[in-house]
Amino acid sequence: MSHAVPLTFSQGFLIGGSFAANQVEGACREGGRGLSVWDCFRLNNRGQGGDAFTLPYRDVLAAAADKNDADYPKRCGIDFYHRWREDIGLFAQMGFCALRLSISWSRIFPHGDDAEPNAEGLAFYRSIFECLRENGIEPVVTISHFDLPLHLALEYGGWANRDLVRLFEYYARTILDAYHDVVKTWITFNEIDATLHIPFVGAGIIPDQVANVKAASWQALHHQFVAAARVIRYAHMTYPDLRLGCMATKNLKYPKTCKPEDCLKFLRETEEDAAVTDVQVFGRYPHVVTWEWQHEGTAPVMEPGDLDDIAAGTVDFVSFSYYASLVVSAQKDPAEMASANLLVGQKNPYLDQTPWGWQIDPVGLRYSLNEMYARYNLPLFVAENGLGTLDEFDGHTVEDDYRIDYVRSHLRQVLLAIHEDGIPVMGYTHWGCIDCVAGSTSQMKKRYGFIYVDQDDEGRGTLDRFPKKSFYWYRDVIASRGAIL
Repeated sequence: MSHAVPLTFSQGFLIGGSFAANQVEGACREGGRGLSVWDCFRLNNRGQGGDAFTLPYRDVLAAAADKNDADYPKRCGIDFYHRWREDIGLFAQMGFCALRLSISWSRIFPHGDDAEPNAEGLAFYRSIFECLRENGIEPVVTISHFDLPLHLALEYGGWANRDLVRLFEYYARTILDAYHDVVKTWITFNEIDATLHIPFVGAGIIPDQVANVKAASWQALHHQFVAAARVIRYAHMTYPDLRLGCMATKNLKYPKTCKPEDCLKFLRETEEDAAVTDVQVFGRYPHVVTWEWQHEGTAPVMEPGDLDDIAAGTVDFVSFSYYASLVVSAQKDPAEMASANLLVGQKNPYLDQTPWGWQIDPVGLRYSLNEMYARYNLPLFVAENGLGTLDEFDGHTVEDDYRIDYVRSHLRQVLLAIHEDGIPVMGYTHWGCIDCVAGSTSQMKKRYGFIYVDQDDEGRGTLDRFPKKSFYWYRDVIASRGAIL
């Protein structure tokens, strides 16, 4: 459909960028901060016995005792802890309406179970939120983004331990009380489905320390649902002007063919992927979950009142990450298998892919928005979307037309979803708006940002910031409310 008048985003549309504390802040021992689970990973896990998201107990212990922070890229980040005013100034130059960021739990409670919050950590984030407000940028804050205090993983066994419900409530209430005047939009857990797929990062579960990883993961996820619901209910009762949402990975899949077996496989996987959001929107566990518990013997232990808490603490909006789509088939072909973020499936021959093998599917974002609104009937927020790829820095900038093409194609689909499909999309925050340490590999060379950070995989560089070509293009997109797309 052609449009005589360019489609635009509304004045209240939250367009901007996003990142996580554990990938940008650094300063892991400054300001009273304690280590988190992410701080255990070396570059590409060199010399460690795990994979991109998991470590054996012995390596977690070794990392906890290791004081050589330079060997652990996420402990250093991109030094946002000291450069945040400069970075926020650059976001303001781009005209950001919103910045989605996270609070490091271990910067507020260094061990996670401390009796009192760390005043220096509270002051640090208050300064950031006030600076964002002064620059016309709405902070959208994730309470827990893959950075469980390491002490809670080692001493409590992570979220499989019921005590973490109480400890998270205390942490979340502390920051809601501290920042309710400057932060109006909150997300409880980042990609909460990660607890089932990467339980160490998602929930602090060390696999070789539990008898049944799947059962421990479901126990942890149940505790997270209860904790999130209690926090949402507290916020609704205490600060009714706040809005709180959930966040999950959008694992978009298509059936490989119209063969009934492929379609059945697609249906089952789609329902399984949606289940974690279903719980937080509808306030109950869907059949696909309770059947899995019965079939696999993985049902979590519940305390009286848990299901009532989950029912009473449902979300105000649904946010999600979207990077790629894949195909599912009843017949697995190992040669065609691929992955992207937490998504696993087969390659789609109709799509291009990034150097890391993530398939690029802009129309899939519109598809996802339609599908999710039909299911949930709540405002939607694209909390993460972006292109992680190799950049060539010429000493001044990066000519990243490929990133411009990627973001343009996805934002066009958001506009179409809003104007042609009537989907209430709250906002779009581009993931890794400034280059940061990659979550899976702890690399710097996989870059997402509109701003180049002079640092390589080994941590060498000036850390100076340089706007890329996409920086100025995104500035113009925001200034035009998307009309130039």
